[in-house]
Amino acid sequence: MRALAERVIQAVKSDPGYVIDPGIGLSELIGEFWRRGAAALRAQWTLRRVRGGRLRFAERGVEIRHRRRLSVGSGTVIEAHARLHCLSRQGFSIGRRVTIGKFAILECTSVLWSLGNGLRIGDDSSVGDWSFVGCGGGVEIGNRVIMGQRVAIHSQNHRFARTDVPIQRQGVTEEGVRIGDGCWLGSGSVILDGVVRGSDCVVAAGAVVTTSFPDSSVIAGVPARLLETRGAG
Repeated sequence: MRALAERVIQAVKSDPGYVIDPGIGLSELIGEFWRRGAAALRAQWTLRRVRGGRLRFAERGVEIRHRRRLSVGSGTVIEAHARLHCLSRQGFSIGRRVTIGKFAILECTSVLWSLGNGLRIGDDSSVGDWSFVGCGGGVEIGNRVIMGQRVAIHSQNHRFARTDVPIQRQGVTEEGVRIGDGCWLGSGSVILDGVVRGSDCVVAAGAVVTTSFPDSSVIAGVPARLLETRGAG
C-alpha cells in the first residue's frame, strides 16, 4: 500500500524521489488519500469549465468567480474556503502542482469602471493560508515560490498628494508586482505595488517591502532593507 501510494504521489508531483515519512501509519495514510480523492472529485464541479490540467483538487467552500478567465494546471490544490475572483484583462493563470492555502483571497477587479490586469503563478509554488493577493496592477509569481501564512501582495497603491480631493477620488498607481523564481516570503510579510523581487530571495516574517531587490537578497524590516546576499561569502 505504501509503495503504491508513493508511486501515485510521485506521478502527481512529477517527483520520482518523493518518499512518504515512515512515521505515518497505514490508517492515517488511507485517511489522507480519502480526503485528497474527495477533493479531486469535488474539483470536477468546482473547476468545471476551467481550462488547464485534468487532475486537480478543490476542498470544501472554494469560491470561484469568472471561471472562464481562469486556468489551473494539473496537480494543483485549492484548499478549503479559498476565494478566486478572476475578472481581469489577462485572466488568472495558475501553474502545475500549485497550492492555494486555506482562506486565501486572490482577486483583481474591485470596481467595474476599471478592469484590473491579472495574475500568473508558476509551477510548484504556493500561496499561504489566509494570504491576500490583489492583482489589479498585475501580479507575477514565479516557479517554486514558497509563502508563509497571511502574506499580503498589493499591486495597486492609492494616490494621496492632493488635500483638496478625497483620496478615494485621486486614483491609483498600477506598476504591478513580480516575485522571481525560488523565493521564500515569510509569514505576515507585505509586498507593495511596483516591487520586483529577484530570484532566490528571502523575505523575513513581518517585513514590508516597498522597493525592489536583486537576486539572492535576504531582506527584513519595516520598510524592508537588505541584510545579506545569499552565497556571497
